[in-house]
Amino acid sequence: MLGKLLIIGFGPGSFEHITKRAREAIQESDIIIGYNTYVDLIAGLLNDQQVVRTGMTEEVSRAQEAVRQAKLGKKVAVISSGDAGVYGMAGLVYEVLIEQGWTQAEGVEVEVIPGISAVHSAGSLLGAPIMHDSCTISLSDHLTPWELIAKRVEAAGMADFVIALYNPRSGRRTRQIVETQRILLQYRSPETPVGIVKSAYRDRQHVVVTTLADMLNHDIGMLTTIIIGNSATKLYDGLMITPRGYQRKYTLGADIQPLKPHQRLQTEAEPWALEQTEVLPLPQATYEEEDWDEWEEEAEVSIKASAKSVVSSAGSLASTSSLQLAMEALQLVTKGSQTALPEFSQALTATRSIFEFAVSPGIANKKLSAVQLCALGEIIGDRGDIEYSPHHQLIVRVQTEDPGLITSQLSELGLLLSPIGDVAQLKACDFCNLEKGQSIPYAEAIHSRIGNMEVPKELKIGFNGCGMACYGAVQQDIGIVYRKEKFDLFLGGKTVGRNAHPAQPVAEGIEPDQLVDLVVRIVERYKTEGHPNERFHKYFKRVKEIEGYRHQEMVGFVIENAICGD
Repeated sequence: MLGKLLIIGFGPGSFEHITKRAREAIQESDIIIGYNTYVDLIAGLLNDQQVVRTGMTEEVSRAQEAVRQAKLGKKVAVISSGDAGVYGMAGLVYEVLIEQGWTQAEGVEVEVIPGISAVHSAGSLLGAPIMHDSCTISLSDHLTPWELIAKRVEAAGMADFVIALYNPRSGRRTRQIVETQRILLQYRSPETPVGIVKSAYRDRQHVVVTTLADMLNHDIGMLTTIIIGNSATKLYDGLMITPRGYQRKYTLGADIQPLKPHQRLQTEAEPWALEQTEVLPLPQATYEEEDWDEWEEEAEVSIKASAKSVVSSAGSLASTSSLQLAMEALQLVTKGSQTALPEFSQALTATRSIFEFAVSPGIANKKLSAVQLCALGEIIGDRGDIEYSPHHQLIVRVQTEDPGLITSQLSELGLLLSPIGDVAQLKACDFCNLEKGQSIPYAEAIHSRIGNMEVPKELKIGFNGCGMACYGAVQQDIGIVYRKEKFDLFLGGKTVGRNAHPAQPVAEGIEPDQLVDLVVRIVERYKTEGHPNERFHKYFKRVKEIEGYRHQEMVGFVIENAICGD
């Protein structure tokens, strides 16, 4: 018997902003699956349900586990803050279902329960900033290339949208918000109102109203939503107000309106409208009744003529592509100027694939020659960018229709190429400028056997050529240290986070002829038994034993109170 998937958006996190249906769905579920922080936010609504918590980057594993449990007959709640369909879990759960051949008629039942998105909760605290056309843009380039994000920011700025920015800045991503401000200042006044809202309707809520020019002088992070006004947005008494446009048809301070109700939606009252051809003089409120009859007859003739013109051109419009129409419209807007067309044309057409990979001079060699650097720069050119990583690699991202050509050119230069993502990678030291090279053949043998192998989550195998371990092998998922002509083995390091810890020393004095096969068996078992997106240290803790090596719980820091009570 199939279960049910409840994909729940619970709003900003405050209990009073969680919908009645969301509360019911959480409480009727057998299993709650969500990001750690989100589970904590709804802890007061939980009964005795099974709770599956995961980290921030483990969305795919959450979706896969939810689908698996629903197929076992369970009622599963997948929770997201805000709305589950806005940068939330709804789309990803559907993607996993579709990948498995799901249909509405025969598959598990799915219910998506809407919630208040960050743009709406932030907007309510700022006043009424999104009263007119608006858009949301995430500045996170973990899943979307920055070049595409920048095009969207520019298009929104050019089109005078009110813009809500999600994920504006993190500890590692600091340039995106700076670039976004630079782009928008090309199209908007520096005095454009901007609202910065952190943790809306939560304990640490913080609201700032500032300007586009000054926005970067305020605290911005991953819990922040930024709303940037359009050209009409005004500041009033600390609030952002974007007019809806009623002032064009109504005199807001007058009891008697110049236009009668039946006139306000007529073409003649909208000189800005696309269909407008000839503007007829509108009768004033002081006209006599017989004047209205005469005016209405003139308007009817004009409207019929316009309609006939539209109908006669319908055939030609039907045979015109949407791209052609867009380009013709742009020609009219730019008054025939060609300066804006090439860049806009690229944005309207399909984007090229972005090829991403890692480059290094070799397993042990850490020196790039001038010839290699110059050739690398020439091959990548202005189509991509190169980023230096903490793992002694150059990360290359380049737009291309022929990845094979690029890889062959770089390989001919003697460079080592590696894929990016959930693969096993050997991170070796420089063996003291290759002077301590006795263990290099073993590092190269491990790389040839399991280097770039697909695994549940990216796996770093640290390899150091002496007991100093100065390249940090003992901090990696798997650490190997050459000492006294034998090897020491470390398992389960965690390099980042509040509870970061070194790998656990599990063996000393491994014979060189046993090392490569041993490491290969450990990695292959992790590949076979690891859950999707499960990091190696979590896998080691879960299975408790690998190749006879027992997991030991790491002891955390204990801070005792001072005797004086301070």
